[in-house]
Amino acid sequence: MTPWVLRLLVANVAVFLLTTSQLLDWRYVALIPGAILIQPWGIFTYMFVHGGFWHLAFNMIGLYFFGPRLETQLGGKFFLRLYLLSGLGGAAFSFLFARHGAVVGASGAVFGVLLGFAYFWPRERIYIWGVLPVEARWLVGALAAMSLYSGISGTGSGVAHFAHLGGFAAGYAYLRWRKRKYHQQWKPMATPKSQLAKAARRSSDGGSLRRWESIRIEELHELNREEVGRLLAKAKESGVPSLTLEERAMLDRFATPD
Repeated sequence: MTPWVLRLLVANVAVFLLTTSQLLDWRYVALIPGAILIQPWGIFTYMFVHGGFWHLAFNMIGLYFFGPRLETQLGGKFFLRLYLLSGLGGAAFSFLFARHGAVVGASGAVFGVLLGFAYFWPRERIYIWGVLPVEARWLVGALAAMSLYSGISGTGSGVAHFAHLGGFAAGYAYLRWRKRKYHQQWKPMATPKSQLAKAARRSSDGGSLRRWESIRIEELHELNREEVGRLLAKAKESGVPSLTLEERAMLDRFATPD
Protein backbone atom coordinates (compact mmCIF):
# COMPACT_ATOMS: atom_id res chain seq x y z
CA MET A 1 0.00 0.00 0.00
CA THR A 2 1.37 3.40 -1.01
CA PRO A 3 0.70 6.66 0.91
CA TRP A 4 -1.72 8.41 -1.45
CA VAL A 5 -3.64 5.28 -2.35
CA LEU A 6 -4.19 4.68 1.36
CA ARG A 7 -5.28 8.28 1.97
CA LEU A 8 -7.71 8.19 -0.94
CA LEU A 9 -9.18 4.89 0.24
CA VAL A 10 -9.69 6.33 3.73
CA ALA A 11 -11.20 9.56 2.36
CA ASN A 12 -13.71 7.72 0.18
CA VAL A 13 -14.75 5.36 2.96
CA ALA A 14 -15.05 8.25 5.44
CA VAL A 15 -17.32 10.26 3.13
CA PHE A 16 -19.40 7.13 2.46
CA LEU A 17 -19.92 6.62 6.20
CA LEU A 18 -20.84 10.28 6.64
CA THR A 19 -23.44 10.19 3.87
CA THR A 20 -24.96 6.82 4.76
CA SER A 21 -25.31 7.91 8.40
CA GLN A 22 -26.94 11.13 7.12
CA LEU A 23 -24.43 13.28 8.95
CA LEU A 24 -23.72 14.72 5.49
CA ASP A 25 -26.37 15.19 2.81
CA TRP A 26 -24.97 13.50 -0.32
CA ARG A 27 -26.86 15.90 -2.57
CA TYR A 28 -24.85 18.79 -1.12
CA VAL A 29 -21.55 17.27 -2.30
CA ALA A 30 -22.74 15.60 -5.51
CA LEU A 31 -22.12 16.99 -8.98
CA ILE A 32 -25.34 18.36 -10.44
CA PRO A 33 -24.51 19.62 -13.94
CA GLY A 34 -27.70 21.66 -14.20
CA ALA A 35 -26.90 23.44 -10.93
CA ILE A 36 -23.16 23.94 -11.43
CA LEU A 37 -23.39 27.66 -10.65
CA ILE A 38 -25.13 26.92 -7.35
CA GLN A 39 -22.83 24.06 -6.26
CA PRO A 40 -19.53 24.61 -8.10
CA TRP A 41 -17.62 22.58 -5.49
CA GLY A 42 -19.43 19.50 -6.78
CA ILE A 43 -16.90 19.11 -9.61
CA PHE A 44 -14.39 18.08 -6.94
CA THR A 45 -16.42 16.63 -4.06
CA TYR A 46 -18.53 14.33 -6.24
CA MET A 47 -15.60 11.95 -6.72
CA PHE A 48 -15.64 11.08 -2.99
CA VAL A 49 -19.38 10.31 -2.86
CA HIS A 50 -20.91 6.92 -3.69
CA GLY A 51 -24.43 5.69 -4.23
CA GLY A 52 -24.12 2.46 -2.32
CA PHE A 53 -21.76 -0.10 -0.84
CA TRP A 54 -21.07 -1.97 -4.09
CA HIS A 55 -20.51 1.28 -5.96
CA LEU A 56 -17.87 2.18 -3.39
CA ALA A 57 -16.45 -1.35 -3.28
CA PHE A 58 -15.85 -1.69 -7.03
CA ASN A 59 -14.15 1.70 -7.26
CA MET A 60 -11.95 1.09 -4.23
CA ILE A 61 -10.99 -2.39 -5.44
CA GLY A 62 -9.80 -0.80 -8.69
CA LEU A 63 -7.85 1.84 -6.80
CA TYR A 64 -6.36 -0.78 -4.46
CA PHE A 65 -5.17 -3.09 -7.24
CA PHE A 66 -3.93 -0.57 -9.82
CA GLY A 67 -3.04 2.46 -7.72
CA PRO A 68 0.01 1.39 -5.67
CA ARG A 69 2.11 0.28 -8.63
CA LEU A 70 1.22 3.43 -10.56
CA GLU A 71 1.98 5.68 -7.58
CA THR A 72 5.38 4.00 -7.23
CA GLN A 73 6.01 4.61 -10.91
CA LEU A 74 4.93 8.26 -11.02
CA GLY A 75 5.72 9.37 -7.49
CA GLY A 76 3.09 10.47 -4.98
CA LYS A 77 2.64 14.06 -6.20
CA PHE A 78 2.16 13.15 -9.83
CA PHE A 79 -0.06 10.17 -9.01
CA LEU A 80 -2.36 12.43 -6.99
CA ARG A 81 -2.48 14.91 -9.85
CA LEU A 82 -3.43 12.14 -12.26
CA TYR A 83 -6.18 10.93 -9.91
CA LEU A 84 -7.70 14.35 -9.31
CA LEU A 85 -7.40 15.53 -12.92
CA SER A 86 -9.08 12.33 -14.11
CA GLY A 87 -11.89 12.98 -11.65
CA LEU A 88 -12.21 16.55 -12.89
CA GLY A 89 -12.24 15.24 -16.45
CA GLY A 90 -15.15 13.01 -15.49
CA ALA A 91 -16.93 16.07 -14.09
CA ALA A 92 -16.27 18.05 -17.27
CA PHE A 93 -17.64 15.32 -19.54
CA SER A 94 -20.68 14.91 -17.31
CA PHE A 95 -21.31 18.63 -17.52
CA LEU A 96 -20.89 18.74 -21.30
CA PHE A 97 -22.77 15.61 -22.29
CA ALA A 98 -25.13 14.70 -19.43
CA ARG A 99 -26.61 17.82 -17.93
CA HIS A 100 -29.47 16.14 -16.07
CA GLY A 101 -29.41 14.36 -12.74
CA ALA A 102 -26.71 14.05 -10.10
CA VAL A 103 -23.31 12.43 -10.65
CA VAL A 104 -21.41 10.72 -7.83
CA GLY A 105 -18.51 8.32 -7.55
CA ALA A 106 -14.77 7.98 -8.00
CA SER A 107 -15.17 6.11 -11.29
CA GLY A 108 -13.69 8.89 -13.43
CA ALA A 109 -10.63 9.15 -11.18
CA VAL A 110 -10.23 5.37 -10.93
CA PHE A 111 -10.61 4.96 -14.69
CA GLY A 112 -7.77 7.46 -15.05
CA VAL A 113 -5.66 5.28 -12.73
CA LEU A 114 -6.54 2.19 -14.77
CA LEU A 115 -5.53 3.99 -17.95
CA GLY A 116 -2.27 5.02 -16.29
CA PHE A 117 -1.60 1.40 -15.41
CA ALA A 118 -2.23 0.32 -19.00
CA TYR A 119 -0.09 3.21 -20.25
CA PHE A 120 3.00 1.90 -18.47
CA TRP A 121 2.22 -1.83 -18.53
CA PRO A 122 0.02 -2.34 -21.62
CA ARG A 123 0.67 -6.10 -21.87
CA GLU A 124 0.18 -6.83 -18.18
CA ARG A 125 -2.47 -9.50 -17.81
CA ILE A 126 -5.46 -8.69 -15.62
CA TYR A 127 -7.63 -11.60 -14.57
CA ILE A 128 -11.32 -10.71 -14.75
CA TRP A 129 -13.11 -12.34 -11.83
CA GLY A 130 -9.80 -14.10 -11.21
CA VAL A 131 -10.31 -16.34 -14.26
CA LEU A 132 -10.27 -14.56 -17.64
CA PRO A 133 -6.87 -13.06 -18.54
CA VAL A 134 -7.03 -9.76 -20.46
CA GLU A 135 -4.11 -7.49 -21.28
CA ALA A 136 -4.43 -4.07 -19.65
CA ARG A 137 -4.51 -2.22 -22.99
CA TRP A 138 -7.41 -4.32 -24.26
CA LEU A 139 -9.31 -3.96 -21.02
CA VAL A 140 -9.05 -0.17 -21.19
CA GLY A 141 -10.07 -0.19 -24.85
CA ALA A 142 -13.08 -2.38 -24.12
CA LEU A 143 -14.19 -0.24 -21.18
CA ALA A 144 -13.85 2.94 -23.26
CA ALA A 145 -15.89 1.44 -26.10
CA MET A 146 -18.58 0.20 -23.72
CA SER A 147 -18.79 3.57 -21.96
CA LEU A 148 -19.04 5.42 -25.28
CA TYR A 149 -21.74 3.09 -26.62
CA SER A 150 -23.73 3.14 -23.37
CA GLY A 151 -23.43 6.90 -23.04
CA ILE A 152 -24.68 7.55 -26.57
CA SER A 153 -27.40 4.87 -26.58
CA GLY A 154 -28.58 5.63 -23.07
CA THR A 155 -28.30 2.03 -21.90
CA GLY A 156 -27.31 1.31 -18.34
CA SER A 157 -29.22 4.25 -16.86
CA GLY A 158 -27.93 5.39 -13.51
CA VAL A 159 -24.30 4.87 -14.56
CA ALA A 160 -22.15 7.93 -15.34
CA HIS A 161 -20.71 6.63 -18.60
CA PHE A 162 -19.46 10.03 -19.70
CA ALA A 163 -17.64 10.44 -16.39
CA HIS A 164 -15.76 7.24 -17.24
CA LEU A 165 -14.83 8.63 -20.65
CA GLY A 166 -13.82 11.94 -19.09
CA GLY A 167 -11.54 10.12 -16.67
CA PHE A 168 -9.89 8.28 -19.53
CA ALA A 169 -9.50 11.45 -21.61
CA ALA A 170 -8.09 13.62 -18.81
CA GLY A 171 -5.79 10.85 -17.58
CA TYR A 172 -4.44 10.25 -21.07
CA ALA A 173 -3.92 13.97 -21.69
CA TYR A 174 -2.00 14.34 -18.43
CA LEU A 175 0.21 11.33 -19.11
CA ARG A 176 0.97 12.54 -22.63
CA TRP A 177 1.87 15.96 -21.24
CA ARG A 178 4.15 14.34 -18.67
CA LYS A 179 5.79 12.24 -21.35
CA ARG A 180 6.32 15.25 -23.61
CA LYS A 181 7.78 17.20 -20.69
CA TYR A 182 10.05 14.26 -19.89
CA HIS A 183 11.35 14.09 -23.45
CA GLN A 184 11.94 17.83 -23.58
CA GLN A 185 13.75 18.04 -20.27
CA TRP A 186 15.33 14.68 -19.58
CA LYS A 187 15.90 12.90 -22.87
CA PRO A 188 19.45 11.60 -23.24
CA MET A 189 21.64 14.03 -25.09
CA ALA A 190 25.28 14.68 -25.67
CA THR A 191 26.72 16.85 -22.94
CA PRO A 192 27.61 20.28 -24.40
CA LYS A 193 31.32 21.12 -24.33
CA SER A 194 30.56 24.27 -22.33
CA GLN A 195 29.05 22.18 -19.52
CA LEU A 196 32.03 19.82 -19.54
CA ALA A 197 34.38 22.80 -19.27
CA LYS A 198 32.30 24.27 -16.43
CA ALA A 199 32.37 20.95 -14.57
CA ALA A 200 36.13 20.78 -15.00
CA ARG A 201 36.64 24.32 -13.65
CA ARG A 202 34.82 23.70 -10.38
CA SER A 203 37.49 23.84 -7.70
CA SER A 204 35.53 22.82 -4.60
CA ASP A 205 34.63 19.15 -4.59
CA GLY A 206 32.85 19.62 -1.27
CA GLY A 207 30.80 22.49 -2.69
CA SER A 208 29.82 20.42 -5.71
CA LEU A 209 28.74 17.52 -3.54
CA ARG A 210 26.57 19.80 -1.39
CA ARG A 211 24.90 21.19 -4.51
CA TRP A 212 24.22 17.71 -5.85
CA GLU A 213 22.81 16.53 -2.53
CA SER A 214 20.18 19.27 -2.81
CA ILE A 215 18.71 17.64 -5.94
CA ARG A 216 15.08 16.65 -5.34
CA ILE A 217 15.41 13.10 -6.57
CA GLU A 218 11.75 12.28 -5.87
CA GLU A 219 10.67 14.84 -8.49
CA LEU A 220 12.81 13.35 -11.27
CA HIS A 221 11.60 10.90 -13.85
CA GLU A 222 12.16 7.34 -12.64
CA LEU A 223 14.91 6.72 -15.21
CA ASN A 224 16.92 9.74 -14.10
CA ARG A 225 16.06 9.11 -10.46
CA GLU A 226 18.00 5.84 -10.53
CA GLU A 227 21.00 7.28 -12.38
CA VAL A 228 21.28 10.38 -10.19
CA GLY A 229 21.08 8.20 -7.08
CA ARG A 230 23.85 5.97 -8.42
CA LEU A 231 26.11 8.94 -9.19
CA LEU A 232 25.53 10.53 -5.78
CA ALA A 233 26.37 7.25 -4.06
CA LYS A 234 29.54 6.98 -6.14
CA ALA A 235 30.57 10.55 -5.26
CA LYS A 236 30.02 9.96 -1.54
CA GLU A 237 31.80 6.61 -1.40
CA SER A 238 34.71 7.24 -3.78
CA GLY A 239 34.90 11.01 -3.81
CA VAL A 240 33.95 13.61 -6.39
CA PRO A 241 37.18 13.02 -8.41
CA SER A 242 35.94 9.49 -9.15
CA LEU A 243 33.21 10.95 -11.38
CA THR A 244 33.89 11.57 -15.03
CA LEU A 245 33.30 15.04 -16.47
CA GLU A 246 30.14 13.77 -18.17
CA GLU A 247 28.83 12.44 -14.85
CA ARG A 248 29.60 15.72 -13.08
CA ALA A 249 27.91 17.69 -15.84
CA MET A 250 24.82 15.49 -15.57
CA LEU A 251 24.53 16.16 -11.85
CA ASP A 252 25.07 19.86 -12.51
CA ARG A 253 22.08 19.89 -14.88
CA PHE A 254 19.79 18.59 -12.16
CA ALA A 255 21.22 20.69 -9.32
CA THR A 256 20.15 24.20 -8.37
CA PRO A 257 22.18 26.72 -10.41
CA ASP A 258 24.90 28.65 -8.59
